[in-house]
Amino acid sequence: MELLWEAAGWGGAVAILSAYLAVSMGWLKAGKRFQSANLIGACAFIVNGVFHGAWPSVVTNVAWFLISGVALFRMRAVHEPAVGEVQPTQLPGVPDATGQLPIVGVSRAV
Repeated sequence: MELLWEAAGWGGAVAILSAYLAVSMGWLKAGKRFQSANLIGACAFIVNGVFHGAWPSVVTNVAWFLISGVALFRMRAVHEPAVGEVQPTQLPGVPDATGQLPIVGVSRAV
């Protein structure tokens, strides 16, 4: 049974570190998959921490779990593009100019 708790701890480490690596390298956006990996990883760390009596780790991972859970709850209604659907790119610091702009013409006096 001890092997199960150790596997949970290592599985949690792999889930959280893989998600962090993928977001940091730009392979994955910090969206639902990232938060789900953090949520699962935190659960596994909680199980492992309780088994070992590592209460600071348990408290930290409960907070990690809650943060991921709230983030997932807030993302539940956000539309994610389907596979192959083109998503417009919005660069940070650049205003969104996709709305309708008035056409200003030059009038010439006759």
